[in-house]
Amino acid sequence: MSTRIPSLNWLRVFEAAARTESFARAAGQLNMSAAAVSQQVKALETRLGTPLFHRHAHAVTLTEAGRAYLPSVQQSLLMLETATTGLFGETREQRLFVQSVLLFAHGVLGRGLPAFQAAQPQINLSLSTGNLVSDFANRFTDLQIVFGNPALFDSEGDELLREELYPVAPPDIAAQIDTPQDLLRFTLIEVSTHRASWPHLFETLRLPAGQARYFFADNSLMATELSASGGGIALARAPASDRIMELTGLVPCLPEFSCPGQEAYHLVYPSRAALRPAARVFRDWLLDYSAAVQTR
Repeated sequence: MSTRIPSLNWLRVFEAAARTESFARAAGQLNMSAAAVSQQVKALETRLGTPLFHRHAHAVTLTEAGRAYLPSVQQSLLMLETATTGLFGETREQRLFVQSVLLFAHGVLGRGLPAFQAAQPQINLSLSTGNLVSDFANRFTDLQIVFGNPALFDSEGDELLREELYPVAPPDIAAQIDTPQDLLRFTLIEVSTHRASWPHLFETLRLPAGQARYFFADNSLMATELSASGGGIALARAPASDRIMELTGLVPCLPEFSCPGQEAYHLVYPSRAALRPAARVFRDWLLDYSAAVQTR
């Protein structure tokens, strides 16, 4: 009976293409040509009897089958690498897979990672982002940075950052907000994935939430971009949102007001005792770095 286990090289190429969403970027990482990457992916798809990617002009995205297959491939490759390292010594570069909530990756990690990479050049870090709880399920990573209740992830973990909420808008709109009641004259941009949002703010301000008009977005980056384009008033979530506030030019609507959020960012992992050396180094750095960010 013939085996259906694909070539290991095909799997390495598939993983790189899926992670980078580009045959060209995968080719650069693997020191191959883009044509060779495309050929090997096609060979894997032929062996499996199903397409793994949707091809676009300058990128690729995973099909449903590709998304289902990727976690097993990543875990298998990492298990092979870990076993090889354990038996035959340290590899020259240690692979580390980290997945983070988008706002934290943009506003916190983005500023700190260059220093981490300069201090730990032996660690080859791969960072991906997600937004919903489902984005963090059924996917192999060493470490995940999540927002909300860490118990949802059935993992061990560490609290990293809490947040402060306050309304923000372009300067011309913010100038029209003299009292909390004035907020209700404008469309309020609500991030549907957050538990602590406008209703929580209204409760703190003792405002009637029923009078508000909402526009719903699924993440804070989109909410702030909409606000900057004149779409309404957004909520800052400091300190993770500080960077996007700078980039969009949004300012506080009520400069003397903020209220604490109800949840926090957490670093989660299956077991602290089982963390690989590179993950332990990253965890130690991230705890120190997050503490410094929180006290700024």
